[in-house]
Amino acid sequence: MNSNADIEYTWLDLRDYEMPMYDHEETPLEEHIHDLNTVEGKWLDALEAQDGYVILTPEYDRAIPGGLKNALDLVGPETARKPVKVIAYSHFSDGGIVAANSFVAILQMLKMIVLPEPVLLWFADNNFNEDGTLNSADENTEHFAERLDSAFKEIDFYSRVLKENKFE
Repeated sequence: MNSNADIEYTWLDLRDYEMPMYDHEETPLEEHIHDLNTVEGKWLDALEAQDGYVILTPEYDRAIPGGLKNALDLVGPETARKPVKVIAYSHFSDGGIVAANSFVAILQMLKMIVLPEPVLLWFADNNFNEDGTLNSADENTEHFAERLDSAFKEIDFYSRVLKENKFE
């Protein structure tokens, strides 16, 4: 998927950051959170270390998962002015469009640069194997492979450009 050997991707799996429900007096976009627990601090440090983001999310009940929203509630300046590409999937034919669209306001509030055109993956159960690879027998495989390849080329480009041209 990635033709640029100098680009490194870091997989941040929320299962590795078991955070309690957000319960801080401070609002991270206005004031530094003073009583972060160890896991919350590691989450924010991991986010800050990245140059750009690809958010892969399922759509549940026409929304983003609560755990992901809770994790984003901790974010302050760590992700500001960095690009983000949304990839959404669902069990249905809409491909997670409602979840993808609901991210825009959240990510813009976090001062992230939301790249246009989310990647939507419909009927995800049929299109992917258990190991996450595309099911080569499905009719959407070629289309999804092209969309995913394009998405990673786009995030690579904007991450590089914005890293080399910091906004001050």
